[in-house]
Amino acid sequence: MTPAEIRDVLREVVDPELGVNIVDLGLVYAIEVVDEEIHVTMTMTTPACPLRDYIRDLVESTLLDRLPGAQGVVVDIVQDPPWSEDMMSEVARRQLE
Repeated sequence: MTPAEIRDVLREVVDPELGVNIVDLGLVYAIEVVDEEIHVTMTMTTPACPLRDYIRDLVESTLLDRLPGAQGVVVDIVQDPPWSEDMMSEVARRQLE
């Protein structure tokens, strides 16, 4: 499991309010694999996002389901640096036009 493979799997996790995956939205800040455990550092589009727990659970279940070698997933949701539209990929920008 490489960070690039994990990032590709995370493209399956879609923000239900915006309809864009969390990677292209720029919500995923870091991915690390430590002893078969995946650590994801990410943020939400707003600090008080009501879908915070839902998206965290979706990240965990998607990674465990799609990457059989994963022994666990730790999702750390941070607010610093805060998310901004500048973090979105060109793909996400086109989807939101």
